[in-house]
Amino acid sequence: MHDFQYKNDTLQCEDVPVPVVAAAVGTPFYLYSSATLSRHFAAFDRAFADIPHITCFAAKSCANIAILRLFASLGGGTDIVSGGELFRARTAGVDPAKIVYSGVGKTAVEIREALSAGILMLNVESEQELAQIQTVAAGMGLKAPVSFRVNPDVDPKTHAYISTGLAKNKFGIPIGEALRVYLAASKLPNIEIKGVSCHIGSQLTVVSPFVESLAKVKGFIGQLGEQGITITHLDLGGGLGIRYNGEEPPEPAEYAQAIKQELAGLACTLVLEPGRVLVGNAGALVTKVLYTKEGLKKFIIVDAGMNDLARPSLYDAFHHIQAVEQPGREQAIADVVGPICETGDFLARERAMPNVEADDLLAVMSAGAYGFSMSSNYNSRPRVAEVLVHGDGFHVIRARETYETLIQGESIPDFLKQGA
Repeated sequence: MHDFQYKNDTLQCEDVPVPVVAAAVGTPFYLYSSATLSRHFAAFDRAFADIPHITCFAAKSCANIAILRLFASLGGGTDIVSGGELFRARTAGVDPAKIVYSGVGKTAVEIREALSAGILMLNVESEQELAQIQTVAAGMGLKAPVSFRVNPDVDPKTHAYISTGLAKNKFGIPIGEALRVYLAASKLPNIEIKGVSCHIGSQLTVVSPFVESLAKVKGFIGQLGEQGITITHLDLGGGLGIRYNGEEPPEPAEYAQAIKQELAGLACTLVLEPGRVLVGNAGALVTKVLYTKEGLKKFIIVDAGMNDLARPSLYDAFHHIQAVEQPGREQAIADVVGPICETGDFLARERAMPNVEADDLLAVMSAGAYGFSMSSNYNSRPRVAEVLVHGDGFHVIRARETYETLIQGESIPDFLKQGA
């Protein structure tokens, strides 16, 4: 469910007509519904209300501090994967005791920042990382709270680029080796073992891989208990998918029921890291038609490109695209392409699209996850504005970049200025 609906043949986000926002901020821009964000968080979090848990939003999916603040105000935490995301979460007012830090390549500086902030735990992904954490923690004179990310070798049945739980993936410690690593960690003076972490991938549309991985992890926690290692937190990651093009992902309640049934008998606080399922359908990329042209095929050329929304080019991902006004117009097969100097710059290919003209607005739907957060300045294009709607009002939560911000931090050395 989302709050993008037509009224009098004009697409609205909650009670705000999309053309009104476009006139105020220009195009392209990302548009988010606070009502959808809040409802999705509540639906997910309530599904686990009867067991101890923390819902830590995956910041990588949509990292704007206003959205992090919204989820924090609803009682949520944050799953981070970089020092920058830690800074964002702290700036947004997220409780450090509800921040978990994942990722295979944490630097010593980032580890120190996380320990200084007092986060819930670091999800450790290798033995060398463990040694680095021990060194940093010893230098700070404290114990580092850790969880180890175990790789259960479970096929998540999703796109290869977003699969993280197979033995061939770079993430985590193979579950067959994890007991030895835990035992080694238990002897380190500046390490406090708190949990076990397991995240198998993104955009999962069936429950069975979650249950299969949880069964393996649950058995492993039993082995740890036999060795005298008590686990207080079980981080199951995120990965629950959304509907882009006919998928039928489980509802949060169905997902939660399956997890809780498999979890029975395990006395741990559950840590959950939803990302896409909370924000994906809560956002749209609004773009303006620049030109159309027809030859062997029809092209609709818009002012948003692969630098603004990378998923179609990167994953061949599907996003429904609709006219902001007059939704019932006739359709024709066309490619929707952007201004980037790449053949791979497309938002849709061979798609039945409404017959649009220059200056018409299009909405690229379900773009709230991995949309702006994956955008870039490729072709020296300023990154777009982000706008959050609340009822009948809207708020610019990130200003559009300017040409000046494109070169911020760059300089011409003196030897190149001579004779200029």
